[in-house]
Amino acid sequence: MKNHYEIIIVGGGIVGCSIAFELAKRGLTDILLIEKGYLASGATGRCGAGIRQQWGSELNATLAVESTHIFENLEEYTGYKGNCGLNQAGYLLIACTEKEWDQFQLNLAVQHKLGVESHMVDLEKEVYDYVPFINTQGLYGATFCQKDGHADPFHCTFAYGEGAKRLGVDILTYTEVTALKSAGGKITGVETTKGSFEAPMVINCANGWAPGLAAQVGDEIPVFPERHQALVTEPVAPMGPHGPMPMVMSFHRRFYVQQTPHGSFIMGIAENEPVSFNSRSSWQFLEEACSVITHALPALRGLRVVRQWAGLYDMSPDRNPIIEYSKHAEGLLTICGFSGHGFMVAPRVATLVAHDICNEADPLDIKRFSVDRYRTGELLLEPSVV
Repeated sequence: MKNHYEIIIVGGGIVGCSIAFELAKRGLTDILLIEKGYLASGATGRCGAGIRQQWGSELNATLAVESTHIFENLEEYTGYKGNCGLNQAGYLLIACTEKEWDQFQLNLAVQHKLGVESHMVDLEKEVYDYVPFINTQGLYGATFCQKDGHADPFHCTFAYGEGAKRLGVDILTYTEVTALKSAGGKITGVETTKGSFEAPMVINCANGWAPGLAAQVGDEIPVFPERHQALVTEPVAPMGPHGPMPMVMSFHRRFYVQQTPHGSFIMGIAENEPVSFNSRSSWQFLEEACSVITHALPALRGLRVVRQWAGLYDMSPDRNPIIEYSKHAEGLLTICGFSGHGFMVAPRVATLVAHDICNEADPLDIKRFSVDRYRTGELLLEPSVV
């Protein structure tokens, strides 16, 4: 393997791999992607892998809609021979307060403007057509979109990674980037546990570790790591009306739960976590998640938990991604701060970044994702997050 490239990408999750693929598609193949573990071994492989278009801001809804179009054809799009596991069983979003239900109705207007096929759900009758055993006590309303669902985070990442490699990108796994190199106000490469590599451009997609790398050249990226946990149950027969149960999500109660085609249930709940790189799971999470989710879905009470795990969200102040060209080291681009939604919007973020690097037109302005928004007050606020 050579030691000089045109572009080095740090991070082998779906964001880094999709950007590598999109750049290679456009002829930029002199790329080295470096991952400290195996592809998707970090946040991507530990996420719930949900894909939803039911957002409250037009920007997030646009990213999600256009990403969904790619997910729906990802195997053909990347030339992948495997199955990326897309299952569009839908998302049922439940409103637990009157204020939240008012917001849901505003969200629907945003979604319908973009052609999202979401709709209000009658709690007295229609809701049971989607989730027959849901507890509607205390609910004010619900919305549903059939196009929402989930996919396999490993296969989706492998699809992009293998596609990039086939186009000429070099991928170096089990290698940690220990330092960024710069000189004269320009990025020059990276130091790793397997030696030094040079490049006039480095794309920093290292999730919660990205701010630490960026700080080495003087960039302040307001993103911090936060532990989030999930669990999976034993497989059971489909519990939806026509197959596996759709995703049920509550922003107010801060939980999500879905049944996979395999029959198991994947679920999680947001907790009040300190800033840390702690990725060990806890019994407190298991207890709280089971309590909250079985209150909403009593039929799940008899299921046995098979395992649980933890991963890191890279949290930004407004819970939206940061795409920042360095003001201190020309050629450094940091991409992080997805706040738990990186998987579902990665395909569109990758095309946005590739368009910008390759000087191609894009209807979205990449500058909207800069850290400058925290100085100017032009925040990318999203009302519908767990």
